[in-house]
Parts: sequence; C-alpha cells; structure tokens
Amino acid sequence: MISGAHVIVYSKNAEADRAFFRDVLGFKSVDAGQGWLIFALPPAEAAFHPGEENGVHELYLMCDDLKSEMAALAKKNVKCSEIQEAQWGSITKMRLPAGGDVHLYQPKHRKALDMK
Repeated sequence: MISGAHVIVYSKNAEADRAFFRDVLGFKSVDAGQGWLIFALPPAEAAFHPGEENGVHELYLMCDDLKSEMAALAKKNVKCSEIQEAQWGSITKMRLPAGGDVHLYQPKHRKALDMK
C-alpha cells in the first residue's frame, strides 16, 4: 500500500534552501543524519500536464489566501513575483536562497484534498 509521497528539490545550495524551508516557511523536519533534513509537507495532490519532454517537475505549495500569505512572507523578507492569473489558480513564485523557484498558489478549482 502506498502511504505517502517523497518530493526531491535539487539545489546548488541545499543547506541554504533547507534553512529556508525550516526557518522561513516553518516546515517541521527530521534529521536523517549529518544534517540531511527531511521535511513534513502539507497534504499533497498530483497533476499530470502535457509536456515536450518527460522528467520535468515543479513544486507548487497551496494556500487559501495568496495575498495574505505573500504579505506574511514579505515580513520575513521573502520576495515573491507578481501574481499571475491562470484558469486553475492565482500563482506567484518564491525565490529560494540558492536561486531556484518554488511556486505558491491559491487554487480556483475544486481540490482533490477536499474529497471525502
């Protein structure tokens, strides 16, 4: 039985990005050894989009109120991109310390997580 999902985010400075997830975003973690942090993430959904190639993946964190979340992040000196509106949600990008991006969005669609 599948009991969960494990997401891997590749980074040129994993230590700095781990600190961002721990200290700024406030995700709890366990140390798998030698400072290798494994983070507990919120419940997740998966979507499969058509693409030009296989193996391309993106990380989107969801929230219920994007503007409020962006304001809270700004108080922690996190810069977010302008909000982009798509049919499926309102989206911004957060720049990680190592230079990568993580998306944050407020869905406009029914969430699979809400299914009972």
